[in-house]
Amino acid sequence: MSEFDEETALHPDGPGRWSVDLSTNWDIGDNANGGYAASPVLRTLVALGGHADPMSVTTHFLRPVQGGGRAEVDAELVRRGRTVSVARGSLSQSGKDRLTVTAALGDLGDGQDTDEPSIDQPPPDFPGPDDCVDRDGSQQGVELAIAGRVDVRLPPGPNVAGGSDEAVTEGWIRFVDGTPPSTLALPLFADAFPPSLFSMLGRVGWVPTIELTVHVRRRPAPGWIQARFECDDLADGRMIESGTLWDSRGRVVARSRQIGLLLRL
Repeated sequence: MSEFDEETALHPDGPGRWSVDLSTNWDIGDNANGGYAASPVLRTLVALGGHADPMSVTTHFLRPVQGGGRAEVDAELVRRGRTVSVARGSLSQSGKDRLTVTAALGDLGDGQDTDEPSIDQPPPDFPGPDDCVDRDGSQQGVELAIAGRVDVRLPPGPNVAGGSDEAVTEGWIRFVDGTPPSTLALPLFADAFPPSLFSMLGRVGWVPTIELTVHVRRRPAPGWIQARFECDDLADGRMIESGTLWDSRGRVVARSRQIGLLLRL
């Protein structure tokens, strides 16, 4: 069992209810990474939906999630369909809801064996993972326990340090233990990079996500996932960021869109 599977494993706890022992290995600072915290709920929804893949995943983050403790998952199937099912669920700790997830579920292919036309954005041109640097928590002033679980590499330059005229973060990601990427992992990967605002503003403090939607497009090929995120809207302390993930074949496997808060130091 992979570290991701093991540390998002669910335990039945009654009708429509499960529990999960959250690990501190996915923490950013004092809190669990949001993509990791949402993964046990998403895993439950995929099982309820009767389809192999999440296609659209919307998570609303209500409160920080603490790693290293037990959490409860409540979930229900909203509609079961032949090609698309919809399910929703929540994760709670200490009697308080921490996040909610709604997902549309289906059965995706890898985008290789089809005769239909494809409109696909090509991956950006930046150095490969061997020529990039590990994401460094000291640049953000926060401890990154998650670096022991996901290998995030960023091109040298202003990805975190600031000084760019664009709010863009680019890089590569994979599981440290060698587990191949999956459609279940793509929402986590979309939330594991430093906020794109850091490349323009430098170390600005915490940028908590209010809502994150990830559209999963294809099952990813084994290997590194390439990513690009851009903040294209910042007003009144609220930012909107768009992201794209490509697999090792250069195919788009996920698109993301989130709204978050800019909390300056």
